[in-house]
Amino acid sequence: MEFICNVSEPSGLSFNQRNRTMKKFFRLLCAAGLVLSGASCTSTSTLTMGVLEPARISVPSNVTKVGLINRSIPSAGNKTVDQIDRILSLEGLNLDREGAESAITGLYDELSAYNRFENVVIIEDIEIQRKGLGVFPAALGWEAVQQICDEFDVDVLLSLEFYDTDTKATYESTMVTVPNNLGIKATIPGHKVTLNTEIKNGWRVYDPRQKYILDEYVENNRIASVGEGVNPIKAVEAIIGRKEAVLQTSNNLGNRYGRNLMPLRKRVTREYFVRGTDNFKIAQRRAQTGDWEGAAQLWEKEVRNPDAKIAGRACYNMAIINEINGDLEKAMEWASKSYADYEITNALKYVNILKYRMAEQQRLDEQLSR
Repeated sequence: MEFICNVSEPSGLSFNQRNRTMKKFFRLLCAAGLVLSGASCTSTSTLTMGVLEPARISVPSNVTKVGLINRSIPSAGNKTVDQIDRILSLEGLNLDREGAESAITGLYDELSAYNRFENVVIIEDIEIQRKGLGVFPAALGWEAVQQICDEFDVDVLLSLEFYDTDTKATYESTMVTVPNNLGIKATIPGHKVTLNTEIKNGWRVYDPRQKYILDEYVENNRIASVGEGVNPIKAVEAIIGRKEAVLQTSNNLGNRYGRNLMPLRKRVTREYFVRGTDNFKIAQRRAQTGDWEGAAQLWEKEVRNPDAKIAGRACYNMAIINEINGDLEKAMEWASKSYADYEITNALKYVNILKYRMAEQQRLDEQLSR
């Protein structure tokens, strides 16, 4: 596209004014060029598809019974924290113990709702608890793991290795509203207390058959609670729901860790070609209406097009439709042909994506086979 502009110099302007006017004109001209270049049609469009990925923690397919244990109890070193809990909140006298129990319950609920396992059992009253300060203890010996599994008839152990809450308070002056003796609300100087509670937890998965720790995982979370009052003690008393928030967060932690044992469904993005011939344009419209098989019929007509670029794009799109249909091997064949025979550069990246997906699919098949 050629721009032809006849620009006459504005009369009655100083040199500086004319200079500023010309600069403004060229800025507008450049902006127009950018708009025109951005308006050009791209050769690809995007689609999203759902894929099922293997669980982050690969539990052997012959594992059908799972035991849950809690090794965490408040240590002597945590007595100061317990005292702080007693002073700061009437809610939190046994926060570490109840929080750990809530985390185990969350894990139990998540695994029980997942039909992968025949039985999930919470194992209590065993002499393996370990006092700690929010760090991983030494792993259980395999003899002890096997003994627990045999006694409670489970295949693997999921262990809450440590659980600690650490609460710190910050104080600041503020204005608070309180009723006076006449029942009229008045604003007076007071105190604001913020309780920052950190929840530290760590998990392990023991497989006694392989004598292998399948997973080690640590997660920290923080909860902030705020209260106001005429003095620091009243401000602390005004904090409502801190214990409930800690217990709910702990339950969610157990839920979330349980999901690590389950396959994950997620959305992925792919590009496909929409330019080349009329068949590509029609196929795009079919794809936009959800008729992917109809689009594939038109792409297949172009795989032997004498124009190498068009044929290569058609082969690439045939790889896309095969991935959509779940045939990853066929998708790999088409993507490899697109790159090797027709030098479509997008196809090489896609080949690597398919290689990864095929490896993940193999892991998923192993996890799902029973």
